[in-house]
Amino acid sequence: MKPRALITGIGGQDGSYLAEFLIARNYEVHGLVRDSMNKPRLHLAGLGEALTLHRADLGDSNAVGALVASAAPQEIYHLAAQSHVADAERDPTDTLRQNVLGTLNLLEAARRLPVVPRFFHASTAQIFGQPSQQPQDETTPIRPINRYGQSKALSTELVRTWREAFGMFAVNGILFNHESPRRGLGFVTTKICRAAAAIRAGHQQELKLGNLAAVRDWGDAREFIVGFWQSLQAPQAADYVFATGQLHSVENLLEIAFGAVQLDWRKHVVVDQNLLRTTDPNQLVGNPAKAARDLGWVARKPFAELIREMVYAAGAEA
Repeated sequence: MKPRALITGIGGQDGSYLAEFLIARNYEVHGLVRDSMNKPRLHLAGLGEALTLHRADLGDSNAVGALVASAAPQEIYHLAAQSHVADAERDPTDTLRQNVLGTLNLLEAARRLPVVPRFFHASTAQIFGQPSQQPQDETTPIRPINRYGQSKALSTELVRTWREAFGMFAVNGILFNHESPRRGLGFVTTKICRAAAAIRAGHQQELKLGNLAAVRDWGDAREFIVGFWQSLQAPQAADYVFATGQLHSVENLLEIAFGAVQLDWRKHVVVDQNLLRTTDPNQLVGNPAKAARDLGWVARKPFAELIREMVYAAGAEA
């Protein structure tokens, strides 16, 4: 019998790559998409009969319970979330509903199955806020400074509680920034890479950005999803940081992206004070040593190669 997995947020970057990864390993995959999502992403279209899509609201405990009981997965990958920081600030109530209540409903539905599935939760480095230690690892204190980080801190603690109180095989993957050509339009990497391609093609004249000195630990989403899977194959459940351990600035990102299309970013980028965030964490850089030691997971894709790939993909779509 094929192993069966349920992926929430399957229409997003991580969910679509994970679905492809699991189906290539002979999994039967069930994916949850939002009621408001009129059609799944195009990159799910070719996955065939191994993929079954379901529509449900994670905030509806009855709907989640029915879905989990029907799919009866051996593994659950909970990737769905309100993950854009600016959107979370604008609508904190909906962010809490999606990120916290959705996680609670899934954990409870999973716990009540006759055979309790292994559970992966996509947490975030934003739970660390402005950390006092660098790099950050699984023992770093949780001190979020924005609403997105607060909601994910709560959901992270829920997963830990269900692991410790109920003995569930429940894992938090503490994810630092991870990108790909499928990254959503609201993220600065995609914004920059698409702008570089559009300006090169003559479709756009300038790009407005906020803090060019901001730094992030950016990795490749396609490597991260392998770690998700590896964490559920481990002998024991634990939390893992997935990161590269390297920092890059937005300015460095601009140099690579615009350089890929032979442009000087300084001639096209305008700093807009309205785009500056007062609750943006600084110096978030992860220590993935535990994932390397326990899972054999290592981030290998060079940052410059990843950004150039995103620019070329954006140019091909233009």
